[in-house]
Amino acid sequence: MWTKPPIAHVQHTVCVCTVPQTKSPASRLLPPGRGKGRAAVKWWQLGGRYPIHTHYECTHGSIPIYTVSVLQTVRWHIDLQPWASPTPTLNGEALRFLKYIGTSQISCEHMNVEDLADNSETARNLVHQIKSKQCRLYSLGLGSDDNQFEISLANSGCEVHRFDPSIKSAHIQEGQRLWYHRLSIDWREPNPAIAAHKLHRNTKKLGTILSEFGHQKIDVLKADMESAEWKILENLILEDIVDQIGQLVFEIHIHWPGFEVSGNDSTVVRYWYSLLKELELKDFRLFHTHKDLSKPQMLLRKEVFNASSCYTLSWVNTRWK
Repeated sequence: MWTKPPIAHVQHTVCVCTVPQTKSPASRLLPPGRGKGRAAVKWWQLGGRYPIHTHYECTHGSIPIYTVSVLQTVRWHIDLQPWASPTPTLNGEALRFLKYIGTSQISCEHMNVEDLADNSETARNLVHQIKSKQCRLYSLGLGSDDNQFEISLANSGCEVHRFDPSIKSAHIQEGQRLWYHRLSIDWREPNPAIAAHKLHRNTKKLGTILSEFGHQKIDVLKADMESAEWKILENLILEDIVDQIGQLVFEIHIHWPGFEVSGNDSTVVRYWYSLLKELELKDFRLFHTHKDLSKPQMLLRKEVFNASSCYTLSWVNTRWK
């Protein structure tokens, strides 16, 4: 059996909040009824890339009950925030960005996974979902050996899926609740012309994986994508995948712009800031920031602003149950 050796690891935190639940459009269309199999919902899309018509059909057996057509607007770019100052400068953009990621937006009890315990105030939070065996964690990484956070959640009752393109087998299961998948998450689908290449065959967007796995939500998404995080986060926002996520634990790297992020230094930092503001507009709130002092202390290759090159940002979806 394939196993990974124990190593030193960084403790991660989860947020304990009481927030209302949101439902997918399909679930809202299901009529009330008794027993299982009362109705089925299927959907399909028509039209070109912009806009998209999505149709939901609710049926009882083979008998159609009703069909709803929804016109969806596809976003291609995020909305950039105004410049931090009338004259764009790295100093202005960097100070605004660093202040933003260093300021918690919500007062949230957070705890290490090892400390999870009963709490009468947390009937709708992650602790309750773990104990009810209804929690799902997706962990995105690129060859990282630190999997103690995932193992701890799996041992606590959470369904854990770790995506790592470096493993030898397509899928590996350890215990009852921990799976490893030889898949890499990208912000775009692979080019069909070169999809036969092994690397591209194992590369997919997160939305595609959710659909293939039959998963409608992720309670916790943990990602350490080694500078691909900015474009992946942009894809999750533009395709509304973040609406299906309860908590985000993202490691960001700011020693260089990141993959396919272009522009001068002030433009790059403005883009980073705008991405995080998009999360805020999606009702995500920053509840914990870890500044990694073991990494080079720099921002865009400059030792300035007392900045680390690596931070872990933890966000909670305040509309999540």
